[in-house]
Amino acid sequence: MHNSRAQLANLQELRDEIFLSPLRGAMPPSVGEAILPFDKPYGWSSFDAIRYVQRMVQRVTGEKKFKIGHAGTLDPLATGLLVICIGKATRRAAQLQAAQKEYLAHVCLGAVTPSYDLETDITQASDFRSITREQVERQLRSMLGEQLQAPPQFSAKQVDGQRAYALARKGIAADVKPNAVTFYSIDLQDFDLPYLSILVRCSKGAYIRSFAHDLGLSLGCGAYLHGLRRTACGSISIKDCVNAEQLSSLPASLLLSDIA
Repeated sequence: MHNSRAQLANLQELRDEIFLSPLRGAMPPSVGEAILPFDKPYGWSSFDAIRYVQRMVQRVTGEKKFKIGHAGTLDPLATGLLVICIGKATRRAAQLQAAQKEYLAHVCLGAVTPSYDLETDITQASDFRSITREQVERQLRSMLGEQLQAPPQFSAKQVDGQRAYALARKGIAADVKPNAVTFYSIDLQDFDLPYLSILVRCSKGAYIRSFAHDLGLSLGCGAYLHGLRRTACGSISIKDCVNAEQLSSLPASLLLSDIA
């Protein structure tokens, strides 16, 4: 853990919020109610993050069974804000999941992949060198507002009782129904061909992989999502997050101390 008094104070407050003990003294705190903004690492599934936080709570409280969940999944190749609900706060998961989301999307022009991201290999490449910043900004403006968006074939959507990605990995094209989604703001942050960085604020259910793919189609050169970081969920920001290292490095004396 970093040697920062401010950070230690923040972690103390976080511990106080997560582990609400009805008793003081020698008894360890029990699971109460908390919403934990967690900075999910690259390569972790949302379930991996849930299990990790669950183990940390068990370590502190000694309780083996309690409710825990999240308010909106993140793909393993994405990083950033995963809102984890603990204890009675799981009742608020649906409300939090319905909030607007903000993402920093890194898009690569000139190529497409079946998964619309780095999970699968490039299957087609096109010349992107004539694409201008003005063209990109014009297309991004056209993508604002409500629209029907087709989810990727490599998605967790249920199709006839199976996940679409399971069918896609077998080479079977699933009939994935489009979703009504809304893009509230789309801002081009960086233009360095073939790479774009785009800050997107959108509704629940929007796939940023599909957004990247659709942008490539509209530009005529193809595109896929090269990287993704969720930066906000409603009023909760990535700045509010605690990461795995910070959680794991909290000393037992801090975790089990009386709540002031």
